[in-house]
Amino acid sequence: MKIGIIVYSHTGNTLSVAWKIEQAIRAAGHEVRTEKVEPVIDNPNSDTPAELKSSPDVDQYDAVVFASPVHAFSLSRIMKHYLLQLPDLTGKKVHCFVTQQLKKPWMGGNRAVRQISDVCRKKGAQVISGGVVNWSGKNRESQIEDIVRRMSVF
Repeated sequence: MKIGIIVYSHTGNTLSVAWKIEQAIRAAGHEVRTEKVEPVIDNPNSDTPAELKSSPDVDQYDAVVFASPVHAFSLSRIMKHYLLQLPDLTGKKVHCFVTQQLKKPWMGGNRAVRQISDVCRKKGAQVISGGVVNWSGKNRESQIEDIVRRMSVF
């Protein structure tokens, strides 16, 4: 199976989790590639419309993991813009996760996972699972381990 990990990471935290998932997927015998969504202006507080410098093509993948940070209690505007411009995802299996600085998933993380899942379902994808890593929480490492375990299975 050919799997893409599509990640927007402002600080590198989300990307570090994506790399761990990539290693686990590769160890499971799948072909996997991590690609970054890169904005022209990488400022979460910018009022300018989101514009992408790189927009990975998911057509080549059988399954996809989408990953993004949470900004302002919601999915980052960069990832939201990327997801909305994607073509049909019918037949693709999808996992998604977000990272957030706050300690509780209900402080934006759960909402951001729902936002990714909703867009993917509307585009025809089968959403398998979602997860939140609370970066400043005491359970961060166990949250990462759980996400890596779940998101390396398709």
